[in-house]
Amino acid sequence: MDARKLILLVGALVVAAITAFMARSLVLGSPAPTAGAVPAAVQPQNTTEVMVATKALPVGTILDATSVKFVAWPKELIEGAYYIKGESEPAKLQGTVVRFAIPAGQPITQGALVKPGDRGFLAAALGPGMRAVTVPVNAAGANVSGFVFPGDRIDLVLTQTVAGGGDGPPLKAAETVMRNLRVLATDQKTDKQTDENGNTVVNTFSTITVEATPKIAEQLAVAQTVGTLSLSLRSIADNQGELEEAIANGDINVPADGDPKKEKAMLARAAVGPTQGRGGFATGADVSRFQRSSVPGKAADSSGVPAQATATGGTFPGAAPARKGPVVNVARGNAVTEVELGGKN
Repeated sequence: MDARKLILLVGALVVAAITAFMARSLVLGSPAPTAGAVPAAVQPQNTTEVMVATKALPVGTILDATSVKFVAWPKELIEGAYYIKGESEPAKLQGTVVRFAIPAGQPITQGALVKPGDRGFLAAALGPGMRAVTVPVNAAGANVSGFVFPGDRIDLVLTQTVAGGGDGPPLKAAETVMRNLRVLATDQKTDKQTDENGNTVVNTFSTITVEATPKIAEQLAVAQTVGTLSLSLRSIADNQGELEEAIANGDINVPADGDPKKEKAMLARAAVGPTQGRGGFATGADVSRFQRSSVPGKAADSSGVPAQATATGGTFPGAAPARKGPVVNVARGNAVTEVELGGKN
């Protein structure tokens, strides 16, 4: 056998071996993967957990349970003013007020917070241009059974009795005069009271301190002399209907250039700002058929001019008598009188 035939024979054997190996691999398939143990999360070395802000905290923010959390922080970057896990508890900081703005994710320093009872607490809690106003409220049912705490937002309802000028029963009415007011304190308490088990203690109160604009502060001073103030607790969710109403009334100026950042800032201001003006109202007739729906009026004033009944059943002086139907003029000599059809002459 010559060399050429030998080389061809060896090459054929090699090709056959490779083909057989590949065919075997296709028939048997690849081996099933084995599940390996997932390594446990390793705590970074040279770190300590410090308290940071979970969101941007502007000046005047009252801290709650969702405002802060603990995260790992390099030990070489930790300062003495940080709140360290194990040395500080978030529950003890609830009700404190942010004195300096804290960006989201940044450590909270002790100098950036003002605790209830500290000097300047209310001044730090107030937003720019705002005032703190203390008003008495109906202690029987206006405090929502004591479940209103600093940081909540409320509406103020004015209840009054309007005597009118007649001898009938007075008109009893209630109306919402202020909306979206932030509570700063209840009965001079600026934080939630807890027992030895950490449970919130529910207490009734007779006064509240709210954040208001200078104009609303003036109106609240007048409202205290008009009737009784009570409060209703607002939901945490934004009230889209009131926002649209404020935009329609011109109370909120929408940016003309349509800048998304300016619109976002406008919505943020609207969500936290108190509003004034007339809201909803109810009279005695809305809750009882035996109550009035209008102010009682006189049958006639001092000049002898009779009063006219209003559409809601009341009267106002200085107008002609109300007519229920057509009238005819009856002349007797020089005297002409009007006679209502169906009535007596």
